[in-house]
Parts: sequence; structure tokens; C-alpha cells
Amino acid sequence: MILVVIGLVLGYFFNEHWSPILAKKLHDEVLKSSDSLYNANFTSAEFHLFQGKVVIFNITLKADTAVYVRLKKRGLAPNNLLDLHVKRLVINHIHPFKLYFQHILDFEQIVLSAPEIHISYQLNHTKDTTQKDNRTVWQKISKSLHSVHIGDIFLNDVQFRYDDMSGNKVEVSELKQMDVHASDLLIDSLTQTDTSRFLLCKDIVTELNDYTGKTPSGLYTYTIKYLKLSSRTYKLNAEGIDLKPRSGFFDKTHNDKYSFHLDSVELNRFDYLSYHKYRRFNVESIVLDRGSFSLFTNPNREPNSNDKIRSFPNVVLSTIPANIKVDSIIVRHLNIDYTELNQRSKQTGTITFNNTNGKFFNITNNALSLQKNNTATARLTTYFMGRGELSLVFGFNLNDKDAAYTYKGTLGKMNLKLVNPAAMPLGMVKINEGTLNQLEFDFKANSHQSNGRVTALYNNLKVTVLKPDTDNAKLKRQTIASLYANIFILKHNNPDNEGEAPRSFNVNFQRPADMSFFKFTWQSLLAGIKPSVGYDKNKQEATKALVANIVIKKQERIMKRAERKARRAERREKRAEKKAQKEADKNPEVQEPENN
Repeated sequence: MILVVIGLVLGYFFNEHWSPILAKKLHDEVLKSSDSLYNANFTSAEFHLFQGKVVIFNITLKADTAVYVRLKKRGLAPNNLLDLHVKRLVINHIHPFKLYFQHILDFEQIVLSAPEIHISYQLNHTKDTTQKDNRTVWQKISKSLHSVHIGDIFLNDVQFRYDDMSGNKVEVSELKQMDVHASDLLIDSLTQTDTSRFLLCKDIVTELNDYTGKTPSGLYTYTIKYLKLSSRTYKLNAEGIDLKPRSGFFDKTHNDKYSFHLDSVELNRFDYLSYHKYRRFNVESIVLDRGSFSLFTNPNREPNSNDKIRSFPNVVLSTIPANIKVDSIIVRHLNIDYTELNQRSKQTGTITFNNTNGKFFNITNNALSLQKNNTATARLTTYFMGRGELSLVFGFNLNDKDAAYTYKGTLGKMNLKLVNPAAMPLGMVKINEGTLNQLEFDFKANSHQSNGRVTALYNNLKVTVLKPDTDNAKLKRQTIASLYANIFILKHNNPDNEGEAPRSFNVNFQRPADMSFFKFTWQSLLAGIKPSVGYDKNKQEATKALVANIVIKKQERIMKRAERKARRAERREKRAEKKAQKEADKNPEVQEPENN
């Protein structure tokens, strides 16, 4: 009973007198360590002696804006400004006798309930501006404590808001349903130089569920089903990533529309601290596993309204505000499709690349990295229209002002009728028969033009020329033009005869300003395929003239039929008048009544 009474008295003493002492101590230490930038406080604290537990309520950490402005003028303001509120902090299993007799601060668990974290980012400097103190944390506390150990730290139901003020306007990101778990925080003589620990913890794991947001333009929404970041493995894992355009997208912009889905994304050796402090995105490798990417060109854009040079990958990389250095990107099982509307046919055609796998190397806009190596490369394998095996190699000059790049590849054997979903609406041609044996191409290009060589080996090519049917919104056969194309234009085989050298064609294709990177690349390739099958520039002009002549003659026939029909109608009208006159002559007494 005496021990219980002593415990109650000590508990009362701590709760009544220790709480304000702790509050003042916390306030003074935070003010001192932050150079008067931050103020910390809490409303009350409870000490439960027999449970070995401390509960602190309504902890706040706020920045003094006046001090921040002064530091900013002196060039000493931090890039990140923090505002923190914690409803309840619980410290479990305190060992007071260790603290008193051994000078060891030991907690088994700290739990922060519903913390609200608000961080504002503005790039004030690119390196630390604080005065250098080379002492380790343990060296700073060793005079009063031999060691500090916390078994687990839990932050549950975190509400996190991040305001990025580095651009022209503030970009706001908000996270909910986020949990953070830090394990085995240890400060002693052995761990003071342990580089395997992150913020002196063995591991810090952040987990996020069902995150949804909008892009700064407001035209896209994105979702992440699950995200996990581990400091021990320097690995960021994300699952169920989707980016979708909002409804009415084309009514609000002239941009092309795209969307993508990824089952999982894995970032290895992700330097989170560099990104948090200075927007340096340093990653050893990124793995994209299973997903789809779709691009749809805007049918409502005005011709030459905007230069699409920003669609080139090397230009996109150079305009990203973050400092990026990624050693490699690994792509696994990605399906890609490109859709375009042909204004003449009023139909859309789609080019697909299925089960795409490959690697990208040296993805960077970091100035020092570009001095060492200014070329990003990509090696990909995919299946064109789901069947033809296509191998591609790209090289992008990351320093060139004209966005220079190279690409070459080989397409294996496939039935050419599989190309009809794109050839019919986009090229107004239906492939009836044909087998591609091999397609080889090699190009050097930039944002102005592409130059290359194309060789297409094929057999037994036969086509039907199409035209739009305005009555049924379909495509219909042009009989005469199809016969002319198959008899006089097309070369049905390459090589023409077995044993002969195959035909190859050089390409010099100029890029219209409003043509995007993807369209420019495949249109350059198409410019080499057309002469390979006999449809070169001269034949194209001859075909156009023939079709125009056919149209003119058809219009003339229509006009002649209309004239003949009109003459027949006139003769019928005259005969009817004569017949009526004869009837009137036979019956002269029949007269029309006079009008009153």
C-alpha cells in the first residue's frame, strides 16, 4: 500500500509539475536548434509510472514566417518548410532506472496517432547552407547519454500535404491512408558511423493505399492502388498505377490524348533524401512490369497550330524541372497502341505493338552526367500488330538542340492482311493477299527531317483501293483504281524474281511542325515502304491523276444523265400539254367558271 501511495504521489507530481517543465524544455530546444525558425508545443502530458507509459496530447510544430523571410534574404532558408500537428503521442515501456543509473534512454515503442504533416517546397539553394558540425549525433549527446534506443515508431493514419512552389504555380499533392513504421532506432558509439542505417533506423517503411490525384493541367487523373518505400532496401514499389484523361478532353485542348496502366513499378536504389531536399531523382534501375500505353492524336487540332517538338523523348527529358539520373529502365510485357483519325475516311486506324520488352540506358538531364555520356539508348523487342516480331534500337542525343536521334530495326515474317486495321482507315487501301518475309530499316533523324534506307522483302502482294462511302459511313471499293494499282503500279514481289538482288530505297522525309515524334517516325518508315511496293512519288501522282480523271468522267456521266432526264421530263410535259389542248378543242362548251 505504501508503494502504491508513493507511485500515485509521484505520478501526480509528474503530471502537475513535469508537464509544463517538459513543454518549456521542448520549446526552448526546438527554438535553439532551428535558429528560431520553429516553435514547438503541446497542450498536456500524462506519465503513468506503473505502466511505464507517457502520453502527450496535441503536439504542434510551426514555422515562424517572419524568421523564414529573414533567412531567405540571407540565403539560409531551407528548401522545405514543415507544419506538424499530432493529436496523441504515446511512449510505451519506458525504462526509467536505465536512464537514471546507466544513462541509457530506452523506449520499446512510440505511437503517433493521426499526425497531420504539411510541407511546402521552394528551391532556395542546391546544397546545405547550415554551419558544418562534423560531430555525429552520438558525439553530441554522449556527455549526458550513453545511448538512445527506440524499438518501433509508428505513424498511423497520416494526413500529408505537399505544396511544390518551384514552378509558375503551386502544385498541391495530398496523401491519406498513409502509415509509417520505423524500426530499431539506435544511437550509440557503434551505430554513429553505420551507413546501412537511414536516419539512425534499421528500416523505415512507408505504405500508402488508394491514392488519387490530378495533373497540374487538370486534364488527367491518376491513381495508385498501393505504394511502399523501404529505406533499408532503398526500394520503392508501386502497384496498380493508372493515368486516364478526363471526359471532354478534346474540347479543352489541342493536345494529343494518352493513357497508361502498369501492374507494378519498382525503383531500386532510390535516393529519397536527395529528391526530398533538392529534387534530384537518382535511381539505379526502374522496372515496369505488365501494362499498356495508348496514344490518340487529337482530331480537332488546327494544322501547324503548335510545333510538336516537345513530344520527342530527348526534349521531354530536358524540360522536366527535376534533376534526373536513371541508370536503366527495364520494360516487361507492355502493350502499346497508336490511334489516328483520317479526316478523309472519317475513321480511326490503330497500330499496335504487343508484349513489348526491353531496356533503356542513361536516362538523365544531369549536367555532369551528360558531360560523360550524352546518349540515351533503348533496345526493344515487340510484336507488330500482335504477330510480326520486331527488334528496335534507338539512340537519343540528349544535348542536341534539334533533338537528333537514330533508330534501326528488323521486322520478321508475317501475313500482311494483319495490317488492315491501320491500312484501311489511314491509307485507304485493303491488303487482300501478301506475305512479308523481312523488313529492315536504318534512320538518322532530328526534329526537322529523317534520312534512312528501307528494304522490304515480300511475296504475292494484292490490294484493293478504297474510298469513303458518305451514305453509309463506310469504305467502299474503287474498282478501276484497284485494277490499275494491281496491274500497272504494284510490284507484287521483292525481289521480282528468285535469285535477283532485292530493291532498297533511300528516304528523305521532312517533318511538318505539327507532327509528333511517334507519327514522324512511322511516317518516315512508310515513306520507304511505299516505293518498295512500286508506289513511288511518280506513281502516286499518276494514280491521283487517274482517280481525278475517273471522278471527272463520272461527274460528266452524272451530269449527262441528269440532262437526258430533264429533256425527257420536258418532252413528257409538252406531250401532256398537247393532249390537254386536243381535249379542249373537242369540247368547246366546257369553260372555266368566271371569278366573282
